[in-house]
Amino acid sequence: VQLQASGGGSVQAGGSLRLSCVASGVRYNISAMVWYRQAPGKQRELVATITSGGSTDYADSVKGRFTISRANAKNTVFLQMNSLKPEDTAVYYCKLRTYISGDYWGQGTLVTVSS
Repeated sequence: VQLQASGGGSVQAGGSLRLSCVASGVRYNISAMVWYRQAPGKQRELVATITSGGSTDYADSVKGRFTISRANAKNTVFLQMNSLKPEDTAVYYCKLRTYISGDYWGQGTLVTVSS
């Protein structure tokens, strides 16, 4: 199983970015796809989750600004990030959670928001 995250970059505060994560080598057995982020000097934190049933959940810090979605047929998850703030600066990672095979991580994509 491999996860490839992309879409990171540098934007000014108030701007938008859309992250993508494509999972290959897995077709079934997916229970959820999750975005995490890790800012410099801080612990990795959960940003958003989407389950196989389509339920979503968000960290309080991104509610109303970020939207997680998916394209099931392509095993792809997206994170639309609007109204970005400097505190959103981090490396963003996607994680694939499976029912029986454990979890798989992508390599991360850097998001930098300048004030």
